[in-house]
Formats: sequence, C-alpha cells, structure tokens
Amino acid sequence: MSKSKKNEFRPNDYVVYPAHGVGQIVSIEEQEIAGIELELFVISFEKDKMTLRVPTHKATEIGMRGLSSPDVINQAMKTLKGKAKVKRAMWSRRAQEYEQKINSGDLIAIAEVVRDLHRTDDQREQSYSERQLYEAALERLTREVAAVAGGDEVLAAKQVDEVLTARAA
Repeated sequence: MSKSKKNEFRPNDYVVYPAHGVGQIVSIEEQEIAGIELELFVISFEKDKMTLRVPTHKATEIGMRGLSSPDVINQAMKTLKGKAKVKRAMWSRRAQEYEQKINSGDLIAIAEVVRDLHRTDDQREQSYSERQLYEAALERLTREVAAVAGGDEVLAAKQVDEVLTARAA
C-alpha cells in the first residue's frame, strides 16, 4: 500500500463511485472490521441520503475516481450531439449493456446511454424499463456536469437538455 495512492483523495473532494455516481468525501476514518484495522473513505451521497465507507487501499481498484476534467465534459456533450446508435438486439440484452455502461462510472459511456435512449416528443413512448435506465443515466451525467461546473444541478440539467433538443432539431 503506497502512501501516494492513499492521499489521492482528501476530505471535501468530490469523487465518482461507479455504482452510485458523484459523492463527497466527508472524512477518512480508522475502523476495526473483523479484527483488521482499516482506513476508510467516508463518502456522502447527499441526494440519495446515503453514506458509503470504502477502504482507502481499494478505492482506485474498484473504480472510484475524481471528477472528470472539463475536456471530458466537452467530449460527453459531443457524444450527446451524435446520432443515436440503437442496436437491433433484444431489449433485455441492450438493457444489460446500458446498465453496465451506467455503472462503469465512465462519463462518455453514460452520455452514450443518454443519447441512445433520449426521445423527442414526436417519437414513440418509452417503456418503463427504458425510462428508468434513461433517467438513471441522465441523473449521473447531470450530477457530474454540475459538480465540475460548481454545483448547480438545475443549470447542468438545462445545459444537457439544450444539447439533446438541439440534436433533435
């Protein structure tokens, strides 16, 4: 366990946890679990009213990362502008792939899910499961865009929506 890896994240840093999205490190604490002393990041997901404890030595291994750079945000927005790529596979297979992309924590992959599942008013209705996946991806994307821009989720949602509606026009 190298010291440099340990200090990659600090309290008050915003991080992206693959399965839950953007959270804030509240503290780093020591806990004894099953007789073993562990150093843990305490991550708060305010919107979900959830607190997660992640062993510091496992954080990067499980895919926890810092917020995306503005360049990655711009790349995600370019991805949203692209043409939707809907495969002709069965829905259950596509749903599985979308779920994997959302839980990967990769902002570009999440943007691809939003792009592929976005519907304009004149397109057919989405199924319940399609809508759930779309909203989950959209929320993850919006939260990270907001966190990088300084925290205004309403503004970030508007920005994402403008890109999606401009694409449809």
